[in-house]
Amino acid sequence: MPSAAPDFVPATAPWWRSAVFYQVYPRSFADSDVDGVGDLRGLRDKLGYLELLGVDALWICPVMRSPMADGGYDVADPRDIDPLFGGLRALDELIDEAHHRQMRVTMDLVPNHTSDQHPWFTAALAAAPGSPERARYWFRDGRGPDGSVPPNNWPSIFGGPAWTRVTEADGRPGQWYLHIFAPEQPDLNWENPEVAADFEQTIRFWLMRGVDGFRIDVAHGMAKPAGLPDMELPQRTPDDTHLVVHDDNDPRFNNPGVHEIHRRLRKVMDEFPNAVSIGEVWVDDNTRFGDYVRPDELHLAFNFRLAETPFHPDRIRDAVDNSLHAVAAVGASPTWTLSNHDVEREVTRYGGGAIGQARARAMIMVELALPGSVFIYNGAELGLPNVDDLPDEALQDPTWERSGHTQRGRDGCRVPLPWEGEQPPFGFTAGTPWLPMPPQWSAVTVEKQLERLDSMLSLYRMAIELRGVRPEFGGPGLEWYGSPPGCLAFRRDGGLLCVLNATDAAITLPAGDVLLSSAPISAGKLPANSTAWLI
Repeated sequence: MPSAAPDFVPATAPWWRSAVFYQVYPRSFADSDVDGVGDLRGLRDKLGYLELLGVDALWICPVMRSPMADGGYDVADPRDIDPLFGGLRALDELIDEAHHRQMRVTMDLVPNHTSDQHPWFTAALAAAPGSPERARYWFRDGRGPDGSVPPNNWPSIFGGPAWTRVTEADGRPGQWYLHIFAPEQPDLNWENPEVAADFEQTIRFWLMRGVDGFRIDVAHGMAKPAGLPDMELPQRTPDDTHLVVHDDNDPRFNNPGVHEIHRRLRKVMDEFPNAVSIGEVWVDDNTRFGDYVRPDELHLAFNFRLAETPFHPDRIRDAVDNSLHAVAAVGASPTWTLSNHDVEREVTRYGGGAIGQARARAMIMVELALPGSVFIYNGAELGLPNVDDLPDEALQDPTWERSGHTQRGRDGCRVPLPWEGEQPPFGFTAGTPWLPMPPQWSAVTVEKQLERLDSMLSLYRMAIELRGVRPEFGGPGLEWYGSPPGCLAFRRDGGLLCVLNATDAAITLPAGDVLLSSAPISAGKLPANSTAWLI
């Protein structure tokens, strides 16, 4: 079993307050056993690459035992590793190797729901209505004279109703169970003390194995409103592909009772002083967002505003200000991310092609210049775009089927990484990749980008290294600096000046020495769609 106390260099502030996290979507990172699906030994084999990139910590998406109805977010055993990813031994070896390379390891935990193949849920299906087994989930009688109408009108995030009716032991149609996501992901009832006690056991299990913390999936979703009332259904347009329509009044999420849950879990986390808990929190209101990162709740929470912001200086400045204000009142650190496994890749979001590449280069420099923690989604450092032309028959996201083939889901940002060579699967696997890889990615493999100083990968490496060693990046705050229309600039407490030119023409840089730029600078001019760091 790995050591729970790796010999990291002591720091004056908690390591996670300014860490660069690298999000690994394991299915798509590196495959070691020829089945076409990435795994933990494949990840371990690539730790030298991540050390070269310079990241401080890994965030590994779910690898627990799962039937994989939702890519591992349907957990059948939260205290074991699925054989698809190599089992417990593979994780132990990964933790040891990562710690040897001075990288922390955090992993996804899924508290809101289990798999429908979890022993608890199979027991609930076999038990009678009103039984202790069913009390761990949200089983309810249906409405109408024959109970054939769901208990309320809540929709599932993946399409269709959030309720599925079961067949009772005597063969008759019976109660309904709640699943905010897929039917294979029944929601847990956190009002049941067994649920919290079991999750505490899961936290201790992994932390004692050497894991350095957790990303808490749907951290704003565990508490449900009393009586499970009907909701006012949001209006959606045909081209709206977001899984979650943000509405702070959505009764499915952000109920006040969730904070007592996080306070209870924080007490367990505090038994391990260097561990971190990071919440996936989709809450727009700043005060309500800040509640999640009060000193006795989560250490960090994802603020997704930059990932949802177009490439426009005023909108970017508003997103940064908002994110800083959201945590300032409670003394927490901000977090920054441009993409993840649920969000369209930034190159595509910023326009695709050469302009999308240029803007993505500019924005990673803006992000890395900000105070707080940064999360990089695997493949962003290669400048990968979304793959939006995957064949229909290749799609695996449950959203595709649940929406009646009207929403293609998230597979386009989950295509495996290209490592080397001229043809798919580019060293990702010796088998057939679980999602097809575009032949044109031969130009953006890790192998080719490592050879070029002007590549996206080289820019990431240089920027991360400078962020980690230069004192100009110090301090918790920033001050906005005067800039021409269509641009923005801010100065960090330590003295770094970050300048973004979001216009279509070059601008004259202010006085100072250029530390790094996302595009070549000539005669003191910063090109269009680019960023420079000055000291």
